[in-house]
Amino acid sequence: MTNKEVSMEVREQHNTIHWFRKGLRFHDNPSLLHALRTSRHVYPVFVMDLDFMKDFKIRSGANQWRFVIECLQDLDSRLRAYGLRLFVARGNAEAFFAEHFRKWNITQLTHDVETEHYHRFRDAAVRKIAVDEGVEVVNYVAHTLYNIDKIIEYNGGTAPLTYRQFQKVLKDFGAPPQASETATAEHFASCSVPLEALRDERYNMVTLEELGMRCEHPSKFVGGETEGLRRVEKHLQNQGWVTQFEKPKTAPTSLLPSTTGLSPYFSFGCLSVRHFYHRLDKIYAKAKNHSLPPVSLQGQLLWREFFYVAAAQTPNFVVMAGNPICLQIPWYENREHLRRWRNAETGFPWIDAIMSQLQQEGWVHHLARHAVACFLTRGDLWISWEEGQKVFEELLLDADYSVNAGNWMWLSGSAFYHQYTRIFCPVRFGKRTDPDGTFIRAYLPVLKDFPAQYIYEPWKAPLDVQEAAGCIVGMDYPFPMVDHEIVSQQNLELMREIREQQRQITLLTLDLADRLTTRLSLSPQSSPNDPSINTQREETMRAAPVLREAAGRGNVPSTLTTTMRS
Repeated sequence: MTNKEVSMEVREQHNTIHWFRKGLRFHDNPSLLHALRTSRHVYPVFVMDLDFMKDFKIRSGANQWRFVIECLQDLDSRLRAYGLRLFVARGNAEAFFAEHFRKWNITQLTHDVETEHYHRFRDAAVRKIAVDEGVEVVNYVAHTLYNIDKIIEYNGGTAPLTYRQFQKVLKDFGAPPQASETATAEHFASCSVPLEALRDERYNMVTLEELGMRCEHPSKFVGGETEGLRRVEKHLQNQGWVTQFEKPKTAPTSLLPSTTGLSPYFSFGCLSVRHFYHRLDKIYAKAKNHSLPPVSLQGQLLWREFFYVAAAQTPNFVVMAGNPICLQIPWYENREHLRRWRNAETGFPWIDAIMSQLQQEGWVHHLARHAVACFLTRGDLWISWEEGQKVFEELLLDADYSVNAGNWMWLSGSAFYHQYTRIFCPVRFGKRTDPDGTFIRAYLPVLKDFPAQYIYEPWKAPLDVQEAAGCIVGMDYPFPMVDHEIVSQQNLELMREIREQQRQITLLTLDLADRLTTRLSLSPQSSPNDPSINTQREETMRAAPVLREAAGRGNVPSTLTTTMRS
């Protein structure tokens, strides 16, 4: 259905359940509008199915749940202002609908379109129950800019697997559809909830205590549509910043987000991507010049869309095994190294400060994410990107099935990104934008009294300096867990061999124009002149003998035929 159809005068008088999932908002919510326009009674429902999450290994930490609960509280408050409420159901979604279609005499179910495979399985099961009960099901695309199924269909039944190919397809599609109108008092005027249901305490708001969770730190991101829209308006007031925004030029060491910080609100649908996209369009139209995709603000929304499309069409997108576009890499399994990376105990202050921020706040800058992801995978520890993806999924407020997996494949050099010789240095990269170490002092207070000269490499500080700082390396803060210069060269050689062996896989996500050049185009997040990124210098002299020596000690896989991780 189109937004135009939503706006038409409708005369049906349904009893409708509107199933809130990700579209936790009133603006640009065409399925909610349809429910309000066609119904006498509307039951807004959110189903908290923890068993479903467990079955599909969906991880959510305390910070993420706090954000979701705040989103639900905001939504409930706004619904109650119009005489409705949010019914927060616990348990199996299919069982809930099978019972309540009859209990509430439901004739219509409305919801937005999901893209993840496991949600589509669930939606198909619920739809069957609805059909069996004579309940009409109506849904609309609202979580993405475009209907991703139509993009895949237009592209011959396959997903465009490079950003350049994706842009070519979108050029034919034109601009995304406009956002639908916001649900207002006029839309709610003829809808109600029976008093008995309105007072039913079984569907009251979920709490962190009920989930057995607690948050240790205050949140910098308050969940909900109200806060999300406030943040949008604040950013859009600075039109010069909007028009000149280039994501690679933002600072990963800023104590406050130097990007928009809107990603958690998009992830849970508190904000509409179409609403934001077209608001940007209006500002761009008034500017003499402005930044362009892939680095512009609109470009960031298109990156999100790109990964949504790729994930929808690619089997096993979130794992390596059985994933046709992902290099099959014999990653090293080391639970202790993984634990230290997750717990901010690598001995590299820049890496540990980022992981500490992630644990505390549920958000880190995109370049900081690049640094810790590279460190875990191809840069230093040679641990599977799947393990990092799991940690991010649990801890990030903006964890997103498609974007999270796509970025981890990108940053590990497993797919999409082909400048694998560029490795983030865990010392120089942070020092470039924050030479005084303000970021490290904020998130690693054990190092706060170190002089700037040693804050990134405290192990190099003389003992008297360490004593004066109140932190002895090896006792109060760990030594570096690896020698970056050595292991990064080992890993570089391994990656080169793997890519040569699996060249056909690498070509799947590599543009033809790039295949014909010896120097591949950089990702939009990288700079060819960045001194904080290691390159191939001296690798031909150093890598081979070091690799053989390390393999003999068991520090890296001794062959490239090691059993793959499933």
